[in-house]
Amino acid sequence: MRSQSSDPIRPAAVAGTWYPGAAAPLRAEVDAHLAGAGAPPAGDVVALIAPHAGLVYSGPVAAYAYGVVAGRPYDVALLVGPSHYHGFEGVAVWPAGAFETPLGRVAVDAAVADRLLASPVVGTHPAAHDREHALEMQLPFLQAVLPGVPIVPLLLGYQERPAIEALAGALVEACAGRTPLLVASTDLSHYFPADRAAALDQVVVDHVDRFDAGGLLAEYERYPLNHRGRYVACGGGAAIAVMLAAARLGADRARVLRRADSGDVSGDKSAVVGYLAAAFERGGDGGAPSPGGPPGSS
Repeated sequence: MRSQSSDPIRPAAVAGTWYPGAAAPLRAEVDAHLAGAGAPPAGDVVALIAPHAGLVYSGPVAAYAYGVVAGRPYDVALLVGPSHYHGFEGVAVWPAGAFETPLGRVAVDAAVADRLLASPVVGTHPAAHDREHALEMQLPFLQAVLPGVPIVPLLLGYQERPAIEALAGALVEACAGRTPLLVASTDLSHYFPADRAAALDQVVVDHVDRFDAGGLLAEYERYPLNHRGRYVACGGGAAIAVMLAAARLGADRARVLRRADSGDVSGDKSAVVGYLAAAFERGGDGGAPSPGGPPGSS
């Protein structure tokens, strides 16, 4: 049974800290990142992986993901990310209302949320969304490239195999009859020296490039639950669920668009966070890839 927040409008939690707190500078920064991302490849994009750090750090990478879907005819965007502050079983959906940023409100698609709530793995946990940045950091880009498209915000609690696989199935069922974009929000390894981070991140990149969700899940499970975010990806479960769902929705190839780390912006390579942008496509000829570059490029 649905349990709604007393206020269906989820206010911005990290505006003014993780990204600019006013509309004009926020839009200018997002537009600058998108302009720097280059020409998008062709292809029918079903799903994305995008990072969620502070906009100045991960924005140049996220722009490569969002650039490939700008202006496309989606009617809902399902955002899947990790819960950084609350531990819980299953998946928490924000079921109605809207999410707010300085650029305005993004409506939640309550009909798709209702379909997701039919899955035993999906419930409501409003407190999990209150401080969470993983989904909020996607919104300024979505507002820029897909204005007016509603969202369904989903947070994975404990990122374990049963929940990941059940969420993938729930996403597919909820998308029936719709034109969805799936977005997995994740950063890669956390706080290793850049050379060590590059080696760890390459494992993830290789699985994504091969569209190998099963292999990425096996890699995730090599580590204890509380170490997976540091050694693999904080939203690894979100990425795996989205990859599994995208394949069932017809995606047949992956494209790694960009990877980098926080040291590319800060100049501090002693302890970095890795970032990845990728797209999962179906049909078409794939087009020419965007310029990627070696680990740590931006």
